Amino acid sequence: MAELRFSALREVFNRKPVEIENHPRNISEIFAVNVFDFPKMERYLPVRAYEAVKESIETGKPIIRQIADQVALGMKAWAIERGATHYTHWFHPLTDATAEKHDAFLERTNGSNMIETFSGELLVQQEPDASSFPSGGIRNTFEARGYTAWDVSSPAFIVGTTLCIPTIFVSYTGEALDYKTPLLKALSALDKAAVKVCQYFDKNVTKVIATLGWEQEYFLIDEALYYARPDLMLADRTLMGHQSSKDQQLSDHYFGSIPDRVISFMKDFELEAYKLGIPVKTRHNEVAPNQFECAPIYEEVNLAVDHNQLIMDVMRRVARRHHFRVLFHEKPFAGINGSGKHNNWSLATNTGVNLLSPGKNPKSNLQFLTFLVNVIKAVNDNQALLAASVINEPNSHRLGGHEAPPAIMSVFIGSYLSSILEELVSKVSNRKMSPSLKTDLKLGIGKIPEILLDNTDRNRTSPFAFTGNRFEFRAVGASANCGAAMIVLNASVAKQLEIFSSEVEAIIKKGRKKDEAIFQVLKKYIIESKRIRFEGDGYSKEWQEEAARRGLHIITSVPDTLKLYLGHEAKSVLVDSGIFTEREIKSRVEVEYEKFIKKVQIQSRVLGDLAINHIVPVAIDYMTQLLNNIKGLRDVFDDAEYNHLAEARKELVISISDHISEIKKLVHDMVEERKKANVIPDLYEKAIAYEKNVKPYFEEIREHIDKLERVVDNERWPLPKYREILFTR
Repeated sequence: MAELRFSALREVFNRKPVEIENHPRNISEIFAVNVFDFPKMERYLPVRAYEAVKESIETGKPIIRQIADQVALGMKAWAIERGATHYTHWFHPLTDATAEKHDAFLERTNGSNMIETFSGELLVQQEPDASSFPSGGIRNTFEARGYTAWDVSSPAFIVGTTLCIPTIFVSYTGEALDYKTPLLKALSALDKAAVKVCQYFDKNVTKVIATLGWEQEYFLIDEALYYARPDLMLADRTLMGHQSSKDQQLSDHYFGSIPDRVISFMKDFELEAYKLGIPVKTRHNEVAPNQFECAPIYEEVNLAVDHNQLIMDVMRRVARRHHFRVLFHEKPFAGINGSGKHNNWSLATNTGVNLLSPGKNPKSNLQFLTFLVNVIKAVNDNQALLAASVINEPNSHRLGGHEAPPAIMSVFIGSYLSSILEELVSKVSNRKMSPSLKTDLKLGIGKIPEILLDNTDRNRTSPFAFTGNRFEFRAVGASANCGAAMIVLNASVAKQLEIFSSEVEAIIKKGRKKDEAIFQVLKKYIIESKRIRFEGDGYSKEWQEEAARRGLHIITSVPDTLKLYLGHEAKSVLVDSGIFTEREIKSRVEVEYEKFIKKVQIQSRVLGDLAINHIVPVAIDYMTQLLNNIKGLRDVFDDAEYNHLAEARKELVISISDHISEIKKLVHDMVEERKKANVIPDLYEKAIAYEKNVKPYFEEIREHIDKLERVVDNERWPLPKYREILFTR
């Protein structure tokens, strides 16, 4: 049984870096060559159509059918010139992957001839089979009809020979079945609310966009070792494996020199990313062995989410060319760091201002403080909902570990910004502000840029940290669609900015000046959201106790945290604002329950199969060899010598036998609990049963298997070990 393992290792040792042909000298030569962006639109579209598309992107105004036909013709001409033969509507169903159905640019003419064609009707809307996509009860399996509709704001692109058109995905009744539909609504709500607040400071601001720069962490595993580990293939993580004697203790992998095979892979997938207009900028070794990271320059949120989904697909495809497999699971290996997808989020205006970056004068810094405090207040009021937006089965293995944000939502802004907020609270009162107080406050906030220049830091234990000109939402998992977290964050901030505007206006109506009203409302928010601010060690036991006293949500259960989507907080932010209907939000929770159940179920089946069919037979075989060895000792040695030599072997046999018995018993009990859970009709109760009654067996079974790995003959062990998977490149 161990032959597959050693055969895989021999393959790995013979690997050479894959040479990349025709690598361009300059990135600018190929950047976005496969994207139908503005320069290409200007070349391939009539002036009227080009202007209509620009207007639609900037204002949300729909495109009429005649213009859509013109866009389709120009898009087809460009795509065919680039070698495209097919087109697809590319969308984000609730599977966390992307979906596409390819159709050829082909239609029959009156005779037997064929022509290449593509119309505005096909560009704007299509009707793919939606029967097997998760819907959470919105429609039955036999109700197959769903609709995809063109997202004008995200440019079409070519992958291979297929023109991909980013689209939303909705049911026959118009309800969202994807991430993009509610994300676009949340971004629109944020734009409207943020512009209103910006008007207090600059009347030239007419548009605010949310920006996102994701940091994608991942592991690279040689494909031969991957195929020799059924748990990696089927469950995306190792369900057993004793920790390597050396892993990340010395921090020698972090930012170290990138191995030759890996750098070849990185260059290759970056090349493909550049062609698709994905501005990948950073690459480096991460903390754990065989763990790496890539990150782009920030972009508008909707486009950034599309690009993150696209790059994960690109990385998977390119990895195969290099005989690698990419692991995006949040915790593929026990005992070492897992993988996150830090979401660096900010707000930018049409006037070129980053609203979360301090300015050059007191007025712009008051604007900065206004948005900073409102974001903190939004996180404070919606901290449980934000936790629900990032929790799922794989991320539950990472959150709360000592290499990732804790399972408690908090905000870090640094001691200097904290002191400025506290000073504002101490000076502002509900009485009319004197000229000297106004001057004092303006002088104080005027110093913010120079204070931040030398004194900002990052708190890696904070799930939501201010890092100088943006917030870093660190709790998002590596395998997740960023859209889930971005929907909640942008919707929460939009709601909070609406409340802020109304409270400021109410004070102004009482005869106070605008600045006074803003200061008074900010003071109120700083006091109300103090509980969410935390500057210390998020890993500490003391913080867990303190967070509980503050009334913060602590993630202990995935189903219970997901259930928060159904609470008053979520209704206020997501339903009342029109981003979701109540039916849509309920359906999403059911989809997440189903995904959780199925992932735990798959892991349970894989673990049971490996334990009984791979590990136990090898352990029995080795135990039999030991028993034969003990019998042979009696033939050679006298009783005294025999007893001395056989004692340790007997103890080992007993230990192995005990582990085998425990594994068989635990697997049997786990299967019985799974059977009980499977007949529970209510999805929430079923998810709870899987979490509380099935999942705990994983660690118990693993403990016995990992102990066997330490004593069974290395030549017999059937699965590649951690030291081989993580250090063989």
